[in-house]
Amino acid sequence: MAKLQIKLIKSPISSQPGQRRTLRALGLRKIGQVVEHDDGPVIRGMIRKVHFMVDVAESE
Repeated sequence: MAKLQIKLIKSPISSQPGQRRTLRALGLRKIGQVVEHDDGPVIRGMIRKVHFMVDVAESE
């Protein structure tokens, strides 16, 4: 199964509360932090919600 590396590139300070909760659920807390998740529809939906604050790369 493919993995996704998700990196926080923008501060969530001025974002909506739901977007901040989504970032927390992904495990992102600090700018520059990278987390790895299995690729799936739930994770893709979370990424879509905060797409402007994160950078996504696929890895094996």
